Amino acid sequence: MKYISILISAATVMSASLLSSCSDVLDTAPDGSLTMEEILQDPVKVSGLLAKCYDKIPQKAYTYSNFEPLPVSLSDDAWSSDEGYSGLPVNVIYNDRQNAGSHPLRDTGGNNGNGGTASGVAIGNYWANYWGQIYQCNQFLEVIDRAAVTSESERSRFKAEAHLLRAFFYSELVRWFGKLPIVKETFPFDADFSGLKRESVYDVVNFIIEDCDYALSCPDLPWRIDIASERMRMTKALAWAIKSRMSLTAASPLFNEGNNYWEWAYQINSDALKELLAHNFELYTTVQNTTVYGTEAGAAFRELCSTEADISGSPRDKETIFQHRANNGHWIWHIGYIGSGMGNTAYCKACPTQELVDAFETIDGKPVLNLERPYLDEKHLQPNYNTDNTLYDPQNPYANRDPRLHATALCNGDKFLWDAKQQTVETFVGGKHAINFTPSNRQNTRTGYFQCKVVAPNIDGGAGNQYGKMLPWKFYRLAEIYLNLAEAAAEANHPAEARAAVNAVRARVQMPAITTETGEALIMRIRNERRVELAWEEARYFDLRRWQKPDGDLHETCAWLTCMYITKNADGTFKYERRNIWNKPRGGADNRDLLLPLSTAEAARLKSNTGVDWQNPGW
Repeated sequence: MKYISILISAATVMSASLLSSCSDVLDTAPDGSLTMEEILQDPVKVSGLLAKCYDKIPQKAYTYSNFEPLPVSLSDDAWSSDEGYSGLPVNVIYNDRQNAGSHPLRDTGGNNGNGGTASGVAIGNYWANYWGQIYQCNQFLEVIDRAAVTSESERSRFKAEAHLLRAFFYSELVRWFGKLPIVKETFPFDADFSGLKRESVYDVVNFIIEDCDYALSCPDLPWRIDIASERMRMTKALAWAIKSRMSLTAASPLFNEGNNYWEWAYQINSDALKELLAHNFELYTTVQNTTVYGTEAGAAFRELCSTEADISGSPRDKETIFQHRANNGHWIWHIGYIGSGMGNTAYCKACPTQELVDAFETIDGKPVLNLERPYLDEKHLQPNYNTDNTLYDPQNPYANRDPRLHATALCNGDKFLWDAKQQTVETFVGGKHAINFTPSNRQNTRTGYFQCKVVAPNIDGGAGNQYGKMLPWKFYRLAEIYLNLAEAAAEANHPAEARAAVNAVRARVQMPAITTETGEALIMRIRNERRVELAWEEARYFDLRRWQKPDGDLHETCAWLTCMYITKNADGTFKYERRNIWNKPRGGADNRDLLLPLSTAEAARLKSNTGVDWQNPGW
C-alpha cells in the first residue's frame, strides 16, 4: 500500500533542512547516516528527530502552485484571472476536468518546491505528506522515553509537542478527506493491514482531542511562545484552537452521520474560549500604527490581518494563536492586490466576487440581502434584497458598509499606494483597472474588485517591490474561536451565548450587536459573520462543505458567480450592473467536490489490502 510504504520510508529519512537558528529545536536534524540508537544517545540529534515532526507544515496563502490561493479561488469568495490559462489548477477545476488520478488541489506543490518545510512553502500531495508526518510523530513518541535529553522537562515538552503535531496533521487530513484510519504506532514491514479501516470523523476527532488533551496536561508546554527563536513551536493555546475547530467539524452535517453532536461541540468551544481568555488571549482592538492604519472602525482589524504577530512575553497582538515562522509570506505585491498591467505587476489572480461583497452588511447592522434566499435566480443576477435594510443603495453600493469590506476588498473609487503615489481604483469600463473577461488576459480583474486584506496600506507594490514585507500565514486566531463557539451555541440552542460570542467579534469594527435572532435566523447570521470576518483565510472553502449533507453539493453557492460591471456616466456618476463572469456554470461544485479524492492508485492498493473501497463518494 502506498500510504503504508510512505510511513515506512519516512523512518529512513533522517535528514532535514536546517533553518536559521541553531538554538531552536526546529533548526536541528539528525545525520541520515546514523542508526536510531546512535541518534537517541545525543540530545542534539533527538531535537533533530522532533524537528522532522515539524516538517511540511504548509505556508498556504499565495504560495500554492503558480501563486494561486487555491482554497479561496475555489470558494464563492473569489474568481481567478487564470481561469483561461490551460493546465493551471483553477483552469482544470473551473472546467471540471479534475479526477481522482490527477487533482490539482490535492497534488499541487509550492512555488519554492514540491512539498514543504518549517521554513515555509505551500504543501501539496496532502495524503502522502501528512501521513508521512504522522509517522514521524508516532516514531518519535515510541523512542523519546529512552532518548538522551538535556532535562526531564525537555522530554516532557517534546512529547507534548509530538502529540500536538500529530493532532495538527490529522486535523488537516480530516478537513480534506473526511474519514481516516486511526494510526497510533509505526508498522513493521510484515504487518497485517487487512483490518485497517476508515473511522468516523467523530471518532477521529476524539482521537485528535486526546492528543490535544495530552498536550494540555503537560506542565512544561507553554501557553504562548515568547522567544523569537522558538516561533511556531506547539503551545497549549494551539491545542485548544484545534479542539475548537475540529469539534465544530465533527458536529457539522457533512460529517456527523445523522448524529447531533452540537452540545458536545458547544461545551468544547465554551471551554476553549474561557481558557484562552484566562491565559491572556484577547481580540486585537487597539491600532498600534495610526499613521498607516488610521483610527476608523476597521483599522484594528486591518492592522491585525496585515501585520506579523510579535513574539513577546507581552505581545501587542494577543489574538493570533498560531502563525507560520516563514517571513517570505504571501507574495502579493502584484498578485491578488492590483493588476491591470500597471508597472511591476504580473498576474491579477484571485479577486473578490460580488457574492462576497454582498455579504458585508450596512453600518446599521442589517444584511444587504435576505440570508435565507440571497438570490432569486440560479445565476445570482437578481439579488433578493433585505426589505429591512434602508441604507443600501444599489447605485452607490460601497457606501455605509461594514468597515471590514474596505479592509478586505478594493472597490471602485478606493485608494491604494503604488509607485510612491496614492492611486484610485478604476474598475469601470475604460478605467485603469477595468474589468476584462478575455480568457487569455491574466492581468485584469474578472470581478470588478481586488483583494487587500493581508496587504498593509503602506506597502508599495510598484517600483518599491515591497513583497518582502508580507506576513507569515496565521492558522488560528481568537476571532475564529469566538465564531466557532457562536455557531455551536446557536446549533445547540444556547442563543444568548451565541449572540454574545458573535457580538464580541462585531464590536471590534463597531458593528451593532445582534440582539433578537434565534434558531435558523441566528445560525444564518453567524454563518455570514464567519464569511465576513474570515474572508481570504481559507475558512469559507471548508465551511461551505461541512455545512452540506453528504448527498449535497455546491451548485447554489459556487456554480454561478457574478461581478460588478461599472460604466461611467457623462456627469461622472457610475452605473452598476451585476453580470455573470462566465456564460456557463463553474466546475468544482458537484457532490464529489465536498471532499478530495484519494488517488486512483492509492485507493486500489488500499482496497487490495483491506477488501474495502476507500475512495470518497463520486470519485
